[in-house]
Amino acid sequence: SPPEEVEDASEPTKRDRSHLENTLKLNEEKPADDVSGVLQRLRKIYHSSIKPLEHSYRYNELRQHEITDGEITSKPMVLFLGPWSVGKSSMINYLLGLDNTPYQLYTGAEPTTSEFTVIMHGPKLKTIEGIVMAADSARSFSPLEKFGQNFLEKLIGIEVPHKLLERVTFVDTPGIIENRKQQERGYPFNDVCQWFIDRADLIFVVFDPTKLDVGLELEMLFRQLKGRESQIRIILNKADSLATQELMRVYGALFWSLAPLINVTEPPRVYVSSFWPHDYHPETHRDLFLKEEISLLEDLNQVIENRMENKIAFIRQHAIRVRIHALLVDRYLQTYKDKMTFFSDGEMVFRDIVEDPDRFFIFKSILAKTNVSKFDLPNREAYKDFFGINPITSFKLLSQQCSYMGGCFLEKIEKAITRELPDLLGSIGLGKKPNVLSCDVTGCGETPKNRYRKP
Repeated sequence: SPPEEVEDASEPTKRDRSHLENTLKLNEEKPADDVSGVLQRLRKIYHSSIKPLEHSYRYNELRQHEITDGEITSKPMVLFLGPWSVGKSSMINYLLGLDNTPYQLYTGAEPTTSEFTVIMHGPKLKTIEGIVMAADSARSFSPLEKFGQNFLEKLIGIEVPHKLLERVTFVDTPGIIENRKQQERGYPFNDVCQWFIDRADLIFVVFDPTKLDVGLELEMLFRQLKGRESQIRIILNKADSLATQELMRVYGALFWSLAPLINVTEPPRVYVSSFWPHDYHPETHRDLFLKEEISLLEDLNQVIENRMENKIAFIRQHAIRVRIHALLVDRYLQTYKDKMTFFSDGEMVFRDIVEDPDRFFIFKSILAKTNVSKFDLPNREAYKDFFGINPITSFKLLSQQCSYMGGCFLEKIEKAITRELPDLLGSIGLGKKPNVLSCDVTGCGETPKNRYRKP
């Protein structure tokens, strides 16, 4: 209902919340499943088998993605995106039952959320400044420091002692305001959104059916979501504010305006409902809205249940890319050594190789190796920049990266990719229902789906 009616003297009736409790299993005394043991093993594999190669070949300078311990142990993250005043904050308040508590997120008809708000679990209600969150390396937010102090002032954390937050973290974002320049925000808004998009396990893009303007900032956002289609859910919120016929028209219009932005064979799931505690308007499709809401909650629950599989698959994807990067640098270095003679000018020789790696079959020779997909190969241009900062002579060949006690770096990462991580994945699948551990979800096959690839 429109905000004016809420101010009415008679408080609107609240809906029953039991379906929330049941679907998200908030009342169950969950048996402490051995997540901590699996996480310990995962950290050990990462530190002993993946990180050495990552450091040795400075992978972070190519991808700008260093995995911290905070990221390995972090909970699944649900990101709320969309235009301003579509009900993102109200939806979080509703899911967590924060309405009329001191910690409800501020909501209203104007653009109200100007910060990136991270809602996470804590023993008691408290607010944490962004500067403090970024300084704490145990949290997964320390890499956000690179966006500068202006941004950290727009980052805020809220700890809430809520059962759901023991298993998931919510991130509320400032609404997209069309015709608003990024510069006015004072920090790189799109880059920050991209950082959260790359790490989110579920991305809710929320729309208000009464304001469907798909403008430039929203187009930009969908461009950033490329490659993450399987994580996106579109929410047509406040659905009970329209008559059924009007709602159908808007549903069609939404798909029409989003179609050019999301070109995938399978369109993302759209949920049509009103995500807030008040009762649905009479004469609207109450049953449909409730069913849609339960479907969305089941979706959320699925992400929480698959948390460990996704985490292991994510580390394995990372390991695959680190291995490919190491093989490429090794190949560049080997080619350089082969071409160098006593009289050569090293810089000239290397410039030839970097300018035209195909002439020296650098990428082709990597594809000839087992288990390398051409879709996982990085961009050739990226290596021009990479070697511009990291001289080729500062690297060692893979064959020299072995020690008597520690074994060889390459062998260790290959063992992690082909044996240790799939075994770890198998060990958590044992206690679960069969069929949950499908390779489609976890990418445990030999040619994994790269859910985390940047376009």
